[in-house]
Amino acid sequence: MIFRKKAAGPIDFLIVGLGNPGRQYENTRHNAGFLSIDTLADKLGVTIDRAQFHALTARAKIGDTSVLLMKPQTLMNLSGLAVQEAAMFYKLDPSQIVVISDDINLALGKVRIRNSGSDGGQKGLRDIIACLGTDAFARVRVGVGQKPHPDYDLAKWVLSTFSAEDRKVLDPVFKDAGDAAALIAQGEFTRAMNTYSKK
Repeated sequence: MIFRKKAAGPIDFLIVGLGNPGRQYENTRHNAGFLSIDTLADKLGVTIDRAQFHALTARAKIGDTSVLLMKPQTLMNLSGLAVQEAAMFYKLDPSQIVVISDDINLALGKVRIRNSGSDGGQKGLRDIIACLGTDAFARVRVGVGQKPHPDYDLAKWVLSTFSAEDRKVLDPVFKDAGDAAALIAQGEFTRAMNTYSKK
């Protein structure tokens, strides 16, 4: 896939929160990206409810930056379709994309920010990398905790719901993840990393 640097246009940056659509998945570990981007949308005064690009989207302004907030409505392992379609439509370079996702390899509530790298076993990130043909996009990963023991079924774990105690830890972290993505969209990657990756 060939990307071109984008001149002045309607969207400067794409912020994607990963998750699975449907009420049955709303409070699950795999939906940390949805929960984070919803928190950012609330802060920006918008609702992510416009259907396009196999996703729900909302336009918003962060400072002088025009952003598209996105929640892919495919299942997690097909998330790349929505990202690819939006990137092609708005002629966005991968450096103009940030993805918020869950990470079972991080302790509950820890945030890790990178500007490229492997999918780390996260199938939504894996599909985005495959569809874009590059891993050179920013990602904000929210730690949702490791499996209780090595033999525990992975799919069962990522689709398990957060306890009330988990949410007490994670609710401010979802806000941090959204705020980190907003900083990255404004060209403040280093500031986002220094502020939120240490938590």
